[in-house]
Amino acid sequence: MELRHLRYFVAVADALSFTKGAQKLHLAQPSLTRQIKDLEEEIGVRLLDRMRTGVSLTPEGKSFLVDAKRLLHLSGEIVESVQRLSRHESTPFNIGYVANLFYDLLPVTLASFQRSFPAVPINLFDMTCGDQFRALKDGKIDCGFVGPHEAVEELGFKFRSIASYETVAALAKNNPLAKKSVIKLGELKPLFFIGMSEASYPGYRGWLKQTCQRVGFSPKILQDVEIERTLIQAVAAGLGVALLPDQVRKLPHENVVFRPLTPRVMTESCIAWKGDNPSTALKAYVNIVSDRGTRMR
Repeated sequence: MELRHLRYFVAVADALSFTKGAQKLHLAQPSLTRQIKDLEEEIGVRLLDRMRTGVSLTPEGKSFLVDAKRLLHLSGEIVESVQRLSRHESTPFNIGYVANLFYDLLPVTLASFQRSFPAVPINLFDMTCGDQFRALKDGKIDCGFVGPHEAVEELGFKFRSIASYETVAALAKNNPLAKKSVIKLGELKPLFFIGMSEASYPGYRGWLKQTCQRVGFSPKILQDVEIERTLIQAVAAGLGVALLPDQVRKLPHENVVFRPLTPRVMTESCIAWKGDNPSTALKAYVNIVSDRGTRMR
């Protein structure tokens, strides 16, 4: 099987017509029909149902079409990458991320990206979500790993939801609720909450209120902090409780415990970018992250 077979199949599948597919490819229809039949025989799967009025995709054909388009897109990116290398172009690809919260997908997706774009320099910036949004607006980074999509949409950036993380309650060890293995969300009603500031994590306060209102109360927010480390310190001092993605366990947390919640609460993670960014590397990386994130869900 060669790339041209994939191009032939995509042309027919998109048009649902051998005639229109042949016209688009500037091929004779009998030749195109034979090429698609050869492809089906080679892989041992029927991809198209032939009818007098046209063609339709089999379930296998629909699945194959998605992967064929992805492979053709990637092959195009590879060609563009080597062409840029030949022209000695090496525009850096800049990525923002939150090391303590939305970092999981970064190492494996970068490894995949670098296999396809070995000549593209990569710069990583550990930033709060708010700093990433400001850097995106100013063109200082190409994409960022941020939180829930509501804040991304409000700011006008493009995004894809890539992961959902278990949310846990962070409590001081001497809090009576810390003795429980699972905490009912409603049991947090009498307590003060420590939140993340809108400057650092746009949308966090709205998410927290919406989460607590699911079980009938509005959180009493004692204070907002700028970084996760300060939040953990405030919880350890007994000033209040906090709701955070489970990944926060990676931070030093002496005198703090983390407990799952019921009903279950999830924290969304998105990759965000400016819609007018023409970077080929950006488009390829977004597809890689989206594909990997879908398989992890």
